[in-house]
Amino acid sequence: MSVLAAEGIGLSLGGRRVLDDVSLTFGRGRVTALLGPNGAGKSSLLACLAALRRPDAGTTTLDGADVQALDRHERGRRIGLLPQAGDVHWDIDVRTLVGLGRLPHRGRGGETAADRAAVERALAATDTTALADRGVARLSGGERGRVLLARVLAGEPEWLLADEPLASLDPAHQLDVLDRLREVAVTGGGVVLVLHDLHLAARVADDVVMLRGGRVIATGTADAVLVAPLIRETYGIDAEVGRTADGTRFILPLTRAG
Repeated sequence: MSVLAAEGIGLSLGGRRVLDDVSLTFGRGRVTALLGPNGAGKSSLLACLAALRRPDAGTTTLDGADVQALDRHERGRRIGLLPQAGDVHWDIDVRTLVGLGRLPHRGRGGETAADRAAVERALAATDTTALADRGVARLSGGERGRVLLARVLAGEPEWLLADEPLASLDPAHQLDVLDRLREVAVTGGGVVLVLHDLHLAARVADDVVMLRGGRVIATGTADAVLVAPLIRETYGIDAEVGRTADGTRFILPLTRAG
């Protein structure tokens, strides 16, 4: 089974230590949420896992191979990244943008029937088929977020790394995106995502990593980590943690801890 790992990762940015000796292992078939307050190092860790940043210390590996050393096409086929910023610098149509997710798979023959089918599946999965012929510049922020997710899904990566994928989405589409991420894991992919909303993290995550000040505070299953004492230690808040009648986990922030 494919394994993505961080081994002793250290990273400084602007003279500040943003990651300090972070070691984690992620397995496919699981959704892992990276949680923590602002400045905890969540996005920096995701960037190291995706080889967008080279750590000052330690390595990130995929099946034992240094992610930084992988051929860029192989890395693109195996790891898909949905960044926090949703900037698109060309006013192309949505279908063309989503099709860019297939570039690591294309040979000299150009687009194939398999590429086109993957694009259509990704559009359908993100409820963006009706937007396919629209220019990206005419999309709302939420529509753009779903289209960018579709681009990643079109690449059918083994690993999907997402930084705040629910930003600017309405509640219905937030739930839809969580369902799509869950489907990636159920079908054998690995999902690592950065979230700020504890309740939505509780809903989607199999595993949780709590970060604070660039260090891992706790890691384990969602049931083990999403507990009131660890939430208090990590965020400095008191929260009610429980389950709804159908068994869905919920977290209700109450007040700053005294």
